[in-house]
Formats: sequence, C-alpha cells, structure tokens
Amino acid sequence: MTGKSAAAAARATVYGYPRQGQNRELKKAIEGYWKGRVTADALRETAAGLRRENWRRLAEAGVHEVPTGDFSYYDHVLDTSVMVGAVPGRHRAAVAADALDGYFAMARGTQEVAPLEMTKWFDTNYHYLVPELGPDTVFTADSAKQVGEVSEALALGHTPRPVLVGPVTYLLLAKPAPGAPAGFDPLTLLDRLLPVYAEVLGDLRAAGAEWAQLDEPALVQDRAPAELDAAARAYRELGGLTDRPKLLVASYFDRLGEALPVLAKAPVEGLALDFTETAAANLDDLAAAGGLPGKRLVAGVVNGRNVWINDLGKSLATLGTLLGLADRVDVAASCSLLHVPLDVAAERDIDPQVARWLAFARQKTAEIVTLARGLAHGTDTIAAELAANRADHAARAGSALTRDPAVRSRTGAVTDADGRRSQPYEQRAAAQRAHLGLPLLPVTTIGSFPQTGELRTARADLRAGRIDTAGYEERIRAEIQEVVSFQEKTGIDVLVHGEPERNDMVQYFAEQLTGYLATQHGWVQSYGTRYVRPPILAGDISRPEPMTVRWTTYAQSLTARPVKGMLTGPVTMLAWSFVRDDQPLAETARQVALALRDEVTDLEAAGTSVIQVDEPALRETLPLRTADRPGYLAWATEAFRLATAGVRPDTQIHTHMCYAEFGDILQAIDDIDADVISLEAARSHMQVARELATTGYPREVGPGVYDIHSPRVPDAAEAAGLLREGLSAIPAERLWVNPDCGLKTRGWPETRASLENLVAAAREIRADLSAG
Repeated sequence: MTGKSAAAAARATVYGYPRQGQNRELKKAIEGYWKGRVTADALRETAAGLRRENWRRLAEAGVHEVPTGDFSYYDHVLDTSVMVGAVPGRHRAAVAADALDGYFAMARGTQEVAPLEMTKWFDTNYHYLVPELGPDTVFTADSAKQVGEVSEALALGHTPRPVLVGPVTYLLLAKPAPGAPAGFDPLTLLDRLLPVYAEVLGDLRAAGAEWAQLDEPALVQDRAPAELDAAARAYRELGGLTDRPKLLVASYFDRLGEALPVLAKAPVEGLALDFTETAAANLDDLAAAGGLPGKRLVAGVVNGRNVWINDLGKSLATLGTLLGLADRVDVAASCSLLHVPLDVAAERDIDPQVARWLAFARQKTAEIVTLARGLAHGTDTIAAELAANRADHAARAGSALTRDPAVRSRTGAVTDADGRRSQPYEQRAAAQRAHLGLPLLPVTTIGSFPQTGELRTARADLRAGRIDTAGYEERIRAEIQEVVSFQEKTGIDVLVHGEPERNDMVQYFAEQLTGYLATQHGWVQSYGTRYVRPPILAGDISRPEPMTVRWTTYAQSLTARPVKGMLTGPVTMLAWSFVRDDQPLAETARQVALALRDEVTDLEAAGTSVIQVDEPALRETLPLRTADRPGYLAWATEAFRLATAGVRPDTQIHTHMCYAEFGDILQAIDDIDADVISLEAARSHMQVARELATTGYPREVGPGVYDIHSPRVPDAAEAAGLLREGLSAIPAERLWVNPDCGLKTRGWPETRASLENLVAAAREIRADLSAG
C-alpha cells in the first residue's frame, strides 16, 4: 500500500477506556455488593450498562473499533489470571464455590486467606494484582469474559477488538508462588501458557472478533536476550495459528527498543507503538528497522497519561512520517485511557479558558478522531480544529498562571548545602533517642485513620453551605480527639492526628498551593474500587500560608506523646498529579520541595518533633529504561532532601513508601537521608527488610505488618511472626512497628482490632528480647 492509500485507510481507535462511569457507578455497585446491598445480577447489569455506554460514546465519536475485555470489576491482570486458570491454591475453594466471590477473594483476601500481592503497573499509579506461579502451575483456558464482551459489542452493532494482557508481559509481571523453588522464573512456563492463549484466541475468532490486541508493555523495559527470545517464540507460535483473529501487539509507556525488530519480524498483522515524547525514539527505531511492510501500525500520538491538549499539528507531522513505514496507519492514544479522567465538560469550577487547555478521555477520543480525519482526508478538512488548537496552545504559553518570577528566582538560588542535614545520621539518631524517649520497637501508624461517612458528609455539607466553617471545624476537632484518645489507650507510641480534614494526600495540599488546579469529577482508578482525583499542575508552585500546622498542633495539645506532622513529598505530589509538560520535571519538583520546606520549618517551630514526608511514588516514577534512571533519582532524592534538610538534628524525619518493587531504588532510599522509613512488607513477607539488610542500610525501618488493602484483621500472632521475620534482617534498636499504609479506606472496627493486635505483638517481642 502506498503512503497515499495508507493515509486514506487511516482510522481512529483506542486501547481501553475508563471503567467507572460518569458518577463512579461501578465503584458504588461493587462496594454495595460487598456489603450485601446489591445482588450479583444487579452488579452484572450495572457493568453491562457501563460497557454499552462506553462503546456507544466511542462509536458516536467516530472510533471504528471499540475495545472489549479492557473492562474489569477489579483489575485486568487479575482477569488474565482467571482467563488462564492461574488461581492460587488458597483461593480455589472460594472460586469453585462462587466465581465472583472467589475473584474478589483473590483481590482483597478474606479473614481466612490472604489476597494476591498488589503493586504498581509500570510507572503509573494504577495497581495490579501480581500473579503467583510455580513449577506446578497448570494453566487452563477460561475465555467466558472475553468472549462474552465480544458478543455484547457485536450484538450492539459495534466492531470489537478484544484486548488481552500478552503472555510474555503476564509472565514477566508474575512472581514465584509461595513454596516455589529458589530462583524459579515464571517465564519458564511460557510453553505451557501459549496453548491456553491459542485456545482463547480461537474462541474469540469463533465469537466474531476480526482482530485481537495483545498488550506487551513489559517489552519496553530493558530485556535480556532470553526474554527477547521468549517474545520471538511466543509470537512465532501465536502468529502461526490458523484459527485466530488478526493480531495487534501493543506496547506503550516507553520506546520498544531492542524488542521492536523482534516483533516487526513476527508473523503478526500489526503493531501498536507509543509516539509521545517519552517514546519519541520509536519513530527513529521504526525507520531504522525498515518499517512494517505489509502490516498495520497503530500510532499512539495522543498522550493517554496526561491531561493537556494534543499539539495536533505536531502529531499530524509524526503521522505523515509514519505513512511510508507501514501498510496502514491508524491513530490512537499512547496507552489505555484508563489513566485519565472521563470528561472535562463536567468540571464547572475550572475557568473555561483554562479548561480549553485540558483533554480527558472524551476529549482525547475527539482528538484521535480529528487526527485520523485529517490524515485520511487532508488538513483542509480539520482547518478549524487546527486553528483553535494553535490558539489554545498560545494562550496557555502566555498565561500568567504558568510563570511566577519570585518562585523561579528562589529555585535558581538553591545550593547543594540546602539539601544536607547539619549532622550525620549517627549523631542525629542519638539526639532523637534522647529527645523522644521511645521504647524498643516503637509502634506508630502511617498517618490517616478511617474516613467515616460522617466525615465525608461534613465536607459535603460545608461545600454545599449546609454547615458553616465553625460547625465543620468542631466536627474535625472531635474526630482528632477520638483518634488521639484511641491511640493513647491502645498503647501506640508515636501518634498521628488521623487526617480527618484531608480529602486526599495530594489533593489536600494541591488545593493550598499556587499553580495547582483541582477537579470535582476527575476520578481515576488507582486500584479496585479506590479512585482518586489527581490535581493538575498548571503553573509555578508556592505556599501562601501554613497548611498543616494548626491541626497537628491541636492534636499535640491533647497528649504528651509525640504527634507526627504529616506531609506528602515532592515526587509524590508530581506523580499523583497531572504534571505540566512545558518544563522539566526536575524544575517542578524543586518548586514543590521549597514549598514543603516552608511547611516543615513551621511545623518544627510549632513544637512538632517527628515529621513524616511520604514518598510512596518514588519507585513508581522510576523510568522504565535503566539508562534514564540515574538522572531521575538524582533530582528526586535532591527534592526530598531539599524539603526536609532544614530541621534541627533532634527532629526526626520519617518517610513512607508502599506497594512497589523497592529493589531498584535501595540506594535512593539511602540517599534521601530520612531518619526512619516505613515500607509495605506484609504481602511481600518482609522482602524489603531483607533487601535493605543486604545493602547495609543504616537507618531505622518500619516494614509493615498489617496489610491495610485487605479487610482481614491480622491477629497478634501473625503480626508477631512478621516482626520476627523483620528482626532477622533489621536490629531491634532500628525496627519500628506499623501498618503497610494509611488507614483511610478501612472501617473503625477492623482498624481498632488490627492496631490492638499490632501493639500486643510489639509488647510480646519486647518481652522476648528482654528475657533473652
């Protein structure tokens, strides 16, 4: 096909779409089902209705193929485990008894069995359930979900393209099951897994699917020759099947690199590549590989992970270059639109001019369709859209919102000394022990306590004017009193105020800093039914006034025990926001760090002796390619130190990280120079404690012993067992006792029982250490 005919054939498509619905109907239905208020049939009907609505909107917008299989009750990787029959032994009875309840048992656990481990989906804030595989894993095909959704779409008159996690990525994301031999590599199961994929593909073809999409984002990471050979073998075998749909292998989040020629040579009919800025090298690599003659190329030129409008002219230029490199070029976002909110039009509180700079899932779909039309029929057909797009970009670049000379002057004056504590850790630790007087194995929590319905109602009533500020603040004071009293009675050593005034650990601060925009309906799935509203980082950042001092000081006035000041760190403020794309991330991080430094200084001046600056996103934001990591870690760790280094030696700086693979950032954990770090460890069975021990990490560590992302309550014996595992790696004088994460999503009954058990476990271990 010539470049001209390739252009004429161009169509619009997407890889996936937000699942929750306009008003988070899916979340409400699932949580209602868990509480027994919604039946299974009603939940399924809600899900089917959301799929119908998504497909209808996509088709009406001009999308030719609609994605199926991307919808999930909880997680698409968990759906893949079900599809291939990889159900852990501890969950098989629950799955056999009731497939839906068994599915949720794998996701959340029950009082009897622990859930699957959860971690971040590449460098996003989406969490997936980690498959557990071993040498004895037997895969069996279950294509009911995938086939059912194809049939639904066909019955509604749509052209479906089922989306599956590819077999290589699935195995590379998996972990050895408990009890698997040391050194077991799940990738060795590839030859056992491929026939199951072949069966599913056959079922999809029989159901009427013309194309199937196999997502292989793991191939954008650095891969060993054996892993690339596995990818070649997988797609040689799947591509060689006769009973299958046409195969589109999709990659995203970065350049495909050394895996590109492997997939280009595979007997598949198409590739989907990311051509946004993080993966711009894909264009050069594709040209160097000789293009994709005879194949379909789906070009991800619209950023599926951020909310700024596309530069339509730049994207058309990229698409024009690609026309000569493939038999057919279609237009898409760089990845699933799962990672952005649904609709800018719902945001009534954002200035209409500023809203024109933004594109959520529905606006991105329109951009994709516009680009496909311009590519297929010429730029004259989209002249009005191009002119409006240029004007919107110019308005943003010239806006006073984006630049503050005072902020830029301050960041320009930062020196290396501003990021260093006045004394080394050993001297600080001695000063802190003398000042705080804590027992061995001090117990604390990560920060938040349950956000009750009453608290949410109070915030809603304040926004709606049903109560005044004085009434709202009285409710907050009463909640803080209850949280502090409970912690004192339970025997917790370092307290928190519970954060009742905070809607979200990033949004709360964003709403008090200059340069941020907050949304009312910009919900994005983080995991399961947990949705967040990432703020939008639109301009230069500063802190007009203290943000946390008032409530922290009030909590401290209620107790003689230390109360932690609680802040969100600069990297997490970026990672869990939609960041500006008009300056380097390092510059934005430095601005946020200086704003937080002001808050840390004010907390200390108000008498706060322990200050926690959370950085759960430090690992999450790590670039996928090894070569890009040193530069990122340099500015990320500098930003943390810049925020925290201005305190006295006897002020203890804590940080917290959760639900990530920490092995890649152990040196960075050391480099941030926090006095105490608390980390997720319950689901991973203290793996991080062992990893830190192997590096000789010298500071204090709180590896979590209570998995707060599950409703189950760990008893004292379980917590004590995990503590003993932690003590095998971390000396008692440097070990803390805490949950994995904040308690915001949990209920009060389970929180009380779990924390009482944590304190009992700590006391038991202290007694053992004293006796021994």
